[in-house]
Formats: sequence, C-alpha cells, structure tokens
Amino acid sequence: MASEVRDNPALHRFELEVDGAVAFAAYIPRGAEIIFTHTEVPAALGGKGVGSRLAQGALDLVRARGLRVVAQCPFIANWIARHPEYADLLLATPSSKA
Repeated sequence: MASEVRDNPALHRFELEVDGAVAFAAYIPRGAEIIFTHTEVPAALGGKGVGSRLAQGALDLVRARGLRVVAQCPFIANWIARHPEYADLLLATPSSKA
C-alpha cells in the first residue's frame, strides 16, 4: 500500500513509500526556490505510476509552500512538460542553467 508523499528535509528529498520501498525526488533548497536534482524509483516499483505520484505529490507540496521550481532532474522536467497545470511553478529549465 502506498503512503502519502512526504518531505524529508534532513535528506533534502521528497519520499513516497510503497510496499516497503521508498521512491524519492532529491532537491536543493535555495531561498524561495527548490532545485530538483534527481528522482529515483526502485526497480520493483517501476511501471506502476509511482514516479508520477511522487512528482505530483512533491510539486503539490512545493506549490503549497509558495516555492518556485528549477527542474534539473529530467524526470521532473518531463513530468511537468506532460502536465502543463504545473508549468507555472517553473523558474528555470535545464536548458537555462549556466
């Protein structure tokens, strides 16, 4: 059974536990921004929509906090591209980083 997406600020990542395994989206906090750097879903959970639930839950938490997103992580960037209702969160995309 899946839990809710939660922030683990000690590890700088959003987590989603499913069937005892943890998927996560790592980030770097930077003032009013959050830089997503890497998303990882355990192989046993692949193809079950876990990554999408993680991305949506993490972005919902980011929105609730009034933060903007820098999507350096390709998974998060691609997820937002497929869900334009989250595009307003984007501060920058990977192509705009220095």
